[in-house]
Amino acid sequence: MPHLRIETNVPSIKIPKDLPQKLCSTIASSLGKPIGYCVATVVGDVNMSWGGSTDPAAQATLMSIGALGVSENKKHSKAIFEVVEKELGVSKDRMYVSYINAPTSDVGYNGTTFHEIFGN
Repeated sequence: MPHLRIETNVPSIKIPKDLPQKLCSTIASSLGKPIGYCVATVVGDVNMSWGGSTDPAAQATLMSIGALGVSENKKHSKAIFEVVEKELGVSKDRMYVSYINAPTSDVGYNGTTFHEIFGN
């Protein structure tokens, strides 16, 4: 159910092929969710400027059913930013992460929604 999507101006050819797997592990651990439900998408070659500069930059969105909030998001930010800085060379002051705490009824899976699966 968690989905991390990162868009970056880093060229696709410079994005490690295993980065989505590393990010899945990162968010599964940080959120305390089963890795089998985690999805990570990294989109390179985005025509992006941060503060008027085309130096490496990124924007990310993390959607999850629960496990998000004021103190939790600090932990998630730390984990995500460390991986992105190491793997993409995007400094921590050149990326935003938006958090979306989705209700179970708003996330479809396996032909239904998580509301039907978990009943809440």
